[in-house]
Amino acid sequence: MTPSGPTLAFVESPVQLLNVLEWIHARATAPADGRPLLDGVPSQVRSAAAPRGGPGAGAGPGAGRVRIVVLPPTDPMSRGQLRRMAALARDEGHEVRWQEARGGRLAPLKALAALAGDVRAARTVVVGDPFSRYVQLLLTLVRAEQLVVVDDGTATMEFIAQTARGERLVRWHRVGGGGLAGRVRELAYAPVSATARRRFTPADGAGRHVEVFSSMPVTAHGAMTLRVNDFAWTRARFGPPRLIKGTDLVGTSLVETGVVDPARYLDAVRALTRVHGATRYFAHRRESPEKLRALSEATGLEIVRPDLPLELIARRGPVGRTIVSFPSTVVHTLPYALTGTGVTVAVCDIDPDWLTGSASPRARGFLAGVTDSARGVRRLPAQAAPAAG
Repeated sequence: MTPSGPTLAFVESPVQLLNVLEWIHARATAPADGRPLLDGVPSQVRSAAAPRGGPGAGAGPGAGRVRIVVLPPTDPMSRGQLRRMAALARDEGHEVRWQEARGGRLAPLKALAALAGDVRAARTVVVGDPFSRYVQLLLTLVRAEQLVVVDDGTATMEFIAQTARGERLVRWHRVGGGGLAGRVRELAYAPVSATARRRFTPADGAGRHVEVFSSMPVTAHGAMTLRVNDFAWTRARFGPPRLIKGTDLVGTSLVETGVVDPARYLDAVRALTRVHGATRYFAHRRESPEKLRALSEATGLEIVRPDLPLELIARRGPVGRTIVSFPSTVVHTLPYALTGTGVTVAVCDIDPDWLTGSASPRARGFLAGVTDSARGVRRLPAQAAPAAG
């Protein structure tokens, strides 16, 4: 189902913008019957390279021009990656609008007023973070026949689970707090959250359609449909990469979100570096400079701050023959992006002892689920990266 009329996408991170481009490509090249298929991850064996192409490579007729609204965060790394992803989107022929919605008390209201007309006129609305309060606020204005949710990492798994259970949308790593003021804000925001939840779970026959576009191992429920994100646009546009000796490590922001203890994480990275001969560490865009400096000094790893999402960086190369990550989005996305290249993706378990005392009660189960459900990867036990020095 592809309604006529304008398509409007809202993104708040580089990977969301990448996944919007993947969705546009997948929609343009979908089978004639429009079936949203979610197949297994291609096996990681060496094969013929995916076809390369310039802007719009692999896009079939009807790819369509999409209006993409970037609602940037405030941190410089995310903003820099978003600007480079926006340039790629423009190269593909899409209109990109940069709309500041943060940085001041009135900024969200000004942005909402500036976007209200476009939101009401759109026939298809694409969002990248269903947990975002700003996106939920925009959904109160949506009249679109079709709502599409593209991956915002492993948060998609929690989104599907919470909507299936009829729960309010809360990020898995979030813990209660804020005192009385926080509770008052939650009560004031409750009607907006409830409206968003209803938009994401329409009743059968309501004339509205919700599609989830995902690389995650999720199952649609109710009136939702599911379309696989197999990173076909990335594979057509970039690579195959040149492979180099050694192992690349992928960083995580689990320390920054208060889930994993900093000292335990440092010990784990040090052990992985020694055991697997790692030479480079691809930093998450939210990792702090102080943490990265300590990692470099303790391990001798080359710290790489990617200027694009890791799926694109790895596909362009050069990249190590083995990529090791902690439980995160990339253990689900890299096997797709790197299929046929001969790269092995491995995931290292998080030992429960690494978690902080303030970590969400759901953290242990959620992280284990991310690892257990990863397909086409090699599993590394937490003992391979002992937390004790």
